[in-house]
Amino acid sequence: MSGRPPAEDIETSAGATDRTPVADADVCIVGAGPAGALVADRLADAGHEVVVLEAGPRFDFDDRLARQEKAIRPTYSRPEVWDSDPERDAHGNSGPWFYPLNHARARGVGGSTLHWQGMVMRLHEGDFNSKSERGVGTDWPIDYADLRPYYAAAEQELGVAGGDNPFAPPREEPRPMPAFPPSYSDSLFADACDELGIAMHPVPNARNSEVYDGRSQCVGYGTCQPVCPSGAKYDGTVHIESAEEKGATVIDRAAVQRLAHDADRITAATYATPDGEYRQEADAFVLAAGGVEIPRLLLLSESEQYPEGLANSSGAVGRFFMDHLFAGMGGTLDEPTRQNHVGFLTSESHQFYDDADAEFAPFKLEFFNYAGPSPVEMALTGDDWGNDLLDRLRDGYGTHIAMGGLVEQLPREDSYIGLDESTTDNHGNPVPDVHWNVGDRALRTIERANEIQRSILDELGVDIEWTAGPDSTGPAYHHMGTTRMGDDPADSVVDAECRTHDLDNCWIASSSVFPTGGAMNPTLTIAALALRVADAVDAAV
Repeated sequence: MSGRPPAEDIETSAGATDRTPVADADVCIVGAGPAGALVADRLADAGHEVVVLEAGPRFDFDDRLARQEKAIRPTYSRPEVWDSDPERDAHGNSGPWFYPLNHARARGVGGSTLHWQGMVMRLHEGDFNSKSERGVGTDWPIDYADLRPYYAAAEQELGVAGGDNPFAPPREEPRPMPAFPPSYSDSLFADACDELGIAMHPVPNARNSEVYDGRSQCVGYGTCQPVCPSGAKYDGTVHIESAEEKGATVIDRAAVQRLAHDADRITAATYATPDGEYRQEADAFVLAAGGVEIPRLLLLSESEQYPEGLANSSGAVGRFFMDHLFAGMGGTLDEPTRQNHVGFLTSESHQFYDDADAEFAPFKLEFFNYAGPSPVEMALTGDDWGNDLLDRLRDGYGTHIAMGGLVEQLPREDSYIGLDESTTDNHGNPVPDVHWNVGDRALRTIERANEIQRSILDELGVDIEWTAGPDSTGPAYHHMGTTRMGDDPADSVVDAECRTHDLDNCWIASSSVFPTGGAMNPTLTIAALALRVADAVDAAV
C-alpha cells in the first residue's frame, strides 16, 4: 500500500498556524500569486515589514504526487486539484457571452501559477499604443521602453528558457536559459510551414531547461498543467518562500472582506480566517488578487463616502473586462505524431501579430504537442483490461495533431465584473457577476487565424475533426482590464505607477491594470509591472 494519502485527503499542513495581524506593518499585500509574491520579495529584501494575506491555503509540495493523481482522473477539474468549493466559488453570468469563471481559477498560495502553462512572452511595442498605431482601443500611459528593464528583471526572477524570435520586440540580452528543443510534432509542422512561408520559433517558458535558482531542470513528467512534480516550472511559491526568508509574514486562509479607509487612504484590511475575523493595518497596501477579485473587493468596500465602491470615482472599477479568445483546429494524421510526450508548447509563430489594425486584432499561432487523449486518460476512462486495453490504446493514441492561437479582445465598457447580489459566498458577500461581451474585430480575427491554421493542417494532410472558430471560441482565462491604468482620473483607476488615483497609499499589481490586452499570455507583463510597483512602493513608504 502506498504511503501517500489518497488524493481526496490531501493535507495542507504547511499553512500558517498564527493568523493574527502583524503589528507595525509597512506594507500589506492582498493576494499571494506571482504579482503579490514578487512585490513581497522585493519589499522584504529592501527591509520593509511586509504581510501577505491570501484567501486560499498553502499547499504542501510533498503532496504534489497526490494532486497529480487527482488531476488525471476521468472527473478531472483543475480547481478541485487545488482548493475549490462550489458554494464559495459560485459566480453570476449576466452577459451575452457565458464565462466559465471557475474552470481555471485556483485559490491558494501561488495563485494561478499553481496550474498555469508557463508561457511568458513580452507584449509588442504596438500593444502599448493601440489607439495611436492601430486606430482602436486606447493607449497605455507607459510604453514598451518604460517596461523593458522590468521585463528583463522578470525573466531573471521567474527563470525563462527561450530562443530567438524575429518578430519579438527588442531586448537587451538573451533569456536566462536556452530554449527547449522542438517536439517531434513540431518537426511535422515545420515541413508544412516551410512550404507555406510561415515562420516558427521557440516558446519562452518559465520552466527550467537546465538547473536554475536551486530548482531542478525539467525531467519530462508531462503533467505540467496543473502539477509539475519536479518543481522545474515556476510558480509564485518560489518568491513567497524567498520573501518569508527575508522576514515577510504570509497568512493563508485569510480572505479579505473589506478595505477600511478614510478620505484618501486605506487604513486596514479586514480579513476572515478559520479562527475568526481580524484587522490588518499598514502604511501602504498592494492589491494583487487578480482581475476578478480586485474589483470585487473594491466594490465590496463601498461606504457613505464612496457609495460606488472604493477607488471608483471614475466608475471604471470592474469595467473593460477583457480576455484572450481561443482560435484552434485539429484532427488526425496517418502517421505517428507522438502527442502528449511533452506537457508544454515548444513552438509558436508571431509572424502575423504586428499586422494588426482597426479591422483585425493581433494574434499568435501555437503548435500543439498535446492534442488528443493521453494513454493514461484513455486507460482510466475504459473498463477493458489486458490485450483489449492495449489494442484500444494503440488504435486511439498517437496520431492526433492540433493548432491553437490567442486573439486580442478590445476593451468594452459593457464587458465588466460586478456583484451578484442574489448569490453570496460562504462569508455572506455577493459573488462576482461576469458580464462578458466580445466585439466583431476579435471574431473576424479568429476567422483569419482559422484560415491560416487550416492551410497548415491541409498541407500536412490532416483529417480535420474540430475547429474552435467564432461560433465556438472560448476564453484563455486571462482576466484583464478591470482597474485600468491611465493618466486621466476621470476614466481610469490607477496612474502610470499603478497607484490608485483616489487613494494615496494603494497600488494595484495585476493584469487588471492593462488598458488593452494584446494577444500574449499576460504573466510576464504582470511580473514586470509587479517589480515596477515594488520600486514605487519602496520609494513612497
